[in-house]
Amino acid sequence: MSMVKFENVSKKYYGELALDNVSFELPGGKVIGLIGPNGSGKSTALKIMAGLIRVNRGKVTVCGKPTCRRISEEVAFLSELDAFYSFFTVQETINFYHEQYSDFDINKAESMLKFMQLKPDARVKDLSKGNRGRLKIVLTLSRRAKLILMDEPLSGLDPMVRESIIKGLVSFIDLEHQTVIMTTHEVSEIEPLLDMVVAIRDGHVLKIEEVDNIREEYNISLVEWMKKVFV
Repeated sequence: MSMVKFENVSKKYYGELALDNVSFELPGGKVIGLIGPNGSGKSTALKIMAGLIRVNRGKVTVCGKPTCRRISEEVAFLSELDAFYSFFTVQETINFYHEQYSDFDINKAESMLKFMQLKPDARVKDLSKGNRGRLKIVLTLSRRAKLILMDEPLSGLDPMVRESIIKGLVSFIDLEHQTVIMTTHEVSEIEPLLDMVVAIRDGHVLKIEEVDNIREEYNISLVEWMKKVFV
């Protein structure tokens, strides 16, 4: 069974197509990148998987279940936007998520706080953009959800620390039981983490490819492959 399945899916915003009759399937147990230019439909696809928006036409299933707001029991979603109570401390935010989600692993969250070098007593409103980004990663990956969706998880992070954070993410993802799908513009930095990529442009899926195949069969980097696909 596919982890995610889109069948003839179209989504419009104010009459403009964000996704145009899209069909694809994605397997479980992988880290998958949705890549493409701004406005290509990447974030829309993630929000549909998360049950946050409805399609105008077609069908989407996650773990074999039609997507709706209740799919949040199966899905952890990291939004590009901040969604915190600014008056909470970091620890209070962790505790709040622990209360909200039955699959939230507070021990894992506290381990990740140390790895991310976040102070538990710091107020969310006083955190830099980069540290708010780190906190979002902690909150998302601390859930034992089957599907983890991350919309631009590296946005706002200092380029000097991205490499160490990317390497650390591997140890906090359980690919025996979890699948990760993320959008990102930092393709060259995130490439070592990815098993598969989905190239999207103008609401259409252009190609789906295993990253190992790109390296072995085409003998090029992911960025070079993107240039060929998006020409």
